[in-house]
Amino acid sequence: MLHVSPRASVFGTDSRLDETFFWRLERYGDLDCFTATFRKHVFPPHTHATYVVGTVIEGLHCYMHKGRMVRTGPGHLCFINPGEVHDGAPVDGGYRYRMIYPTEELMQEIMGDATGRKEGPPRFLEPEVHDEEVAREFAEAHLKLEDGRQPLAGDEALASVLVKAVQRYATSSLDLPGIGVETAAVARARDYLAANVDQPVDLKTLAKVAGLSGYHLIRVFRRATGLSPHAWLIDRRVHLAAQLIRAGEPLSLIAGRCGFSDQSHLTRLFKARLGVTPGQYRALRH
Repeated sequence: MLHVSPRASVFGTDSRLDETFFWRLERYGDLDCFTATFRKHVFPPHTHATYVVGTVIEGLHCYMHKGRMVRTGPGHLCFINPGEVHDGAPVDGGYRYRMIYPTEELMQEIMGDATGRKEGPPRFLEPEVHDEEVAREFAEAHLKLEDGRQPLAGDEALASVLVKAVQRYATSSLDLPGIGVETAAVARARDYLAANVDQPVDLKTLAKVAGLSGYHLIRVFRRATGLSPHAWLIDRRVHLAAQLIRAGEPLSLIAGRCGFSDQSHLTRLFKARLGVTPGQYRALRH
């Protein structure tokens, strides 16, 4: 089964027993991303030039790492540092997992973005940890990156979960700077989001407009508004959708005009915030 995706490079396979889906994100320097279900496939001992960071969604995955047999399931995070030998095999009925392969340069960039200073490459201390909170956040970030239609949501989620993982499980001690008011920077970001409410904004572009690092912008924006930049953008989109509904705009056109991925995306987020669907809201006019 070939998965269709707007991203730069994609391939997929489908056999009777195993399924894989790989894609690459250009805005992260060609970050490799992978999701797979393996019931029979066994990886031989191998290394990566990048980190391996991921979580098992279903089933049980085992791998040898530095002479130790590691077993990971749901609620666990997997960490392999660049150059570390490991293999991989399914246990019992197999497993489904989600993985990313960030380079050392990308990890340094994200960590430096968070601290405001140059950071060395982190080293994860254990090949797996049980942390249901971070595992869930990683899976959610991975899904947003795979969807690809709301890049700001994926960018916020990825930066936040990687910083948290390094803070908890790597040798690097990330000393995050204090959060100032940064009124002008937040105002520039808000103005840009308002002017591009129908566009797929990404964090790097928004941070450049604001004049802050991306991770710091997330923190100061949330302090100033009570919402992350993406959540604030969704609020503006819902407000605009409500305005267009009241003006009699056809519902079939509103999702695109407001920057939602599709009609179901509009309906889900509109109802979450206003308690009624767009169709129900339109009926209130009569």
